[in-house]
Amino acid sequence: MVDELKPMPQDWRQALAIVAHPDDLEYGCSGAVAAWTASGREVSYLLVTRGEAGIDSLAPEEAGPLREVEQHASAAKVGVHSVDFLDHRDGVIEYGLPLRRDLARAIREHRPGLVITLNHRDSWGPGSWNSADHRAVGRAVLDAVADAGNRWIFPELREQGYEPWQGVRWIALAASPHPTHAVDITNTLDRAVAALAEHRTYLEALSDEPAEQHARKAVEAVAREHADRFGGRPCTTFELIGET
Repeated sequence: MVDELKPMPQDWRQALAIVAHPDDLEYGCSGAVAAWTASGREVSYLLVTRGEAGIDSLAPEEAGPLREVEQHASAAKVGVHSVDFLDHRDGVIEYGLPLRRDLARAIREHRPGLVITLNHRDSWGPGSWNSADHRAVGRAVLDAVADAGNRWIFPELREQGYEPWQGVRWIALAASPHPTHAVDITNTLDRAVAALAEHRTYLEALSDEPAEQHARKAVEAVAREHADRFGGRPCTTFELIGET
């Protein structure tokens, strides 16, 4: 018997999505973001890097600015207008106090009820391996949610005007190999495809097929992967940590 996925909680108004690179949210997650913003919720993006080391044919100083512009355009396709970048180096993100501090600061600033990040585990599933950047950022997000609520951790943040925030009720891990919840993206799948297609520089470096074609194949594949566990509907899945 197939375990059914539960609908994601709706009792929140603001979310903060934190990932390592431009395009991380677009591979399967932005359909849910589009559904949320269409319902009047506010979602903000925080990118730990600019993805500057992600394109072999472009030097980082060329790739970074291009990918930043494309991420802003991509986010706009799904109703996200707050997109910020940190200055950690792509490919060599280190889990540690500086990263936790940066993320705790952002959580205190945005004061979300829901925090979204990418799978932090070693693999995406059997026979695969997750990147070091994804693992480091995902783990740091989990810890930074607690850091954000503790006035005695990173006291310098309070001195800078960032008061503790204990209002995060859920952390949602996108692309987890152990999903528990889902969002129906029947009505937002095309917007998710458009969002991924905006990462044209990156997608065209991956293959010779047009960006739009690659984006549709990728988004539809993810949307179908767990549809049988969600009433046959195309969906974005999450592993939910927090209130039940």
